[in-house]
Amino acid sequence: MRRLLLALAVLSPAAMPAAAQTLTIGNAAAVSSMDPHFHNLGPNNALKMHVFGTLVERDSRARPFPNLAESWRALDDTTWEFRLRRNVTWHDGRPFTAEDVAFTFRRVPDVPNSPGGFGGFLRAISRVEIVDPHTLRLHTRQPHPLMPLDLASVAIISRHAAEGAGTEDFNSGRAAIGTGPYRLSAFRSGDRVELVRNDAFWGEREPWARVNVRFLLNDGSRTAALLAGDVDLIEQIPTNDIARLRRDARLAVTEIPSLRTVFISPDWSRDGAHPLITDNAGQPLPRNPFRDLRVRQALSLAINREALVERVMDGAADATAQWLPAGAFGHNPEVRPHAFDADRARALLAEAGYADGFRITLATPNDRWPNDARISQAVAQMWTRIGIRTQVDAAPFAAFVPRRSRQDHAIQLGAWGSSTGEASNYLMSIVATFDRERLTGPANMTRHSDAEIDAILARGAATMDDAEREAIWREAVRLYDAKLPMIQLLQYRNTWAMRRTLRHDPRMDERTIAMGMRDAR
Repeated sequence: MRRLLLALAVLSPAAMPAAAQTLTIGNAAAVSSMDPHFHNLGPNNALKMHVFGTLVERDSRARPFPNLAESWRALDDTTWEFRLRRNVTWHDGRPFTAEDVAFTFRRVPDVPNSPGGFGGFLRAISRVEIVDPHTLRLHTRQPHPLMPLDLASVAIISRHAAEGAGTEDFNSGRAAIGTGPYRLSAFRSGDRVELVRNDAFWGEREPWARVNVRFLLNDGSRTAALLAGDVDLIEQIPTNDIARLRRDARLAVTEIPSLRTVFISPDWSRDGAHPLITDNAGQPLPRNPFRDLRVRQALSLAINREALVERVMDGAADATAQWLPAGAFGHNPEVRPHAFDADRARALLAEAGYADGFRITLATPNDRWPNDARISQAVAQMWTRIGIRTQVDAAPFAAFVPRRSRQDHAIQLGAWGSSTGEASNYLMSIVATFDRERLTGPANMTRHSDAEIDAILARGAATMDDAEREAIWREAVRLYDAKLPMIQLLQYRNTWAMRRTLRHDPRMDERTIAMGMRDAR
């Protein structure tokens, strides 16, 4: 009995050394802000799940489940009722109520200097009705079946802590008072985020007393940190390291198809000349060539996507012509990736009046998505071979984003993770006309606008029947492929590597969260 009690004492969490209760994560990209409404960015969204709650949450397969709302129902075509979870407190001990939700919904569309916010997820709401402290009704302008999915993207903040607060107050920690399983201990911009367990959390108690999220943007540094034992888990394994890490007996690798697509966006904000689009003598072209469908088709046909998969991504991606993987809601299996055809591409350029080609600069980040700059370099070489002489302007993501927001780029590499798992998310955020009042196109940095695409998006978003709505999304995929507003390249596969003593639940939305990590022993 004495030996048994001694063994139990050794195994109990209270008796474990502090290091055993600390999880250290190596992030592939930096968190730009602790304000959960400032920037709809993958690392930010993963981090906010630790500190803040949402009414609805999504699991690792992007399926919705109750979170701060314990239930919801459509009372009629334009009214949703949400019942809020009782006995939930903020990190400072004050109670969570419907007033906090209403305050959050008022703040989300109006965050100053946001480079791409969350207002689009609330675009359908015309009025918020507080029935009682734990019940609210959301009234919409038209039927909106996507309401629960949309609300899974909106972090709820506390009115008493955040009223009058700016983004800097969240970064300092003063306003970063959430209901999540962890509390913010420190946000060190460009370096790391430190979290401590919220022992008053309403849900399952987390095993990690502390979580440190380090920003290791360099691929080699991330792998080296894992091999040295400086971190317990890394995300976004460098593709040329995947096989080596799989062979290491000390480590485990997890993988899942991604909801993130990689694409190229031409500039739509100009009809006339752009300084980064010139003839072969270096003089700006008199008009924007990307507005000619034949030019966009030529650019697409000149890309050998299978070569990108094999030679650039080392097999950790799939060629695609759309923005969701097979099996996702709205994926159209009839729309296939464009086959490589350089001769046809040259013929289309000649038909459009560019038989001699022209010169462009392709902008890309070099530290945000797997092999982002390498993909851009490979595409540039393919375009140069058909006469579109392409220079690559690669920059850190922190420098890339402001220029993207100002429409400085003539053409750029982009990537988008449709965290809702439904086809409307990419259309609403990236493709729909940018409109602050209607809250559409919040991440439409190239200012694409097409009335026909806007109309099909509006029709699908107002269709309550799931089968009918999915048919509309498949129609939208066909329309998108025909109009080619952006040029789809790849669908990523998400990868992680970790100590073999850990168990990990990989997520299709690529988020790396401590709540998905457990001790496997």
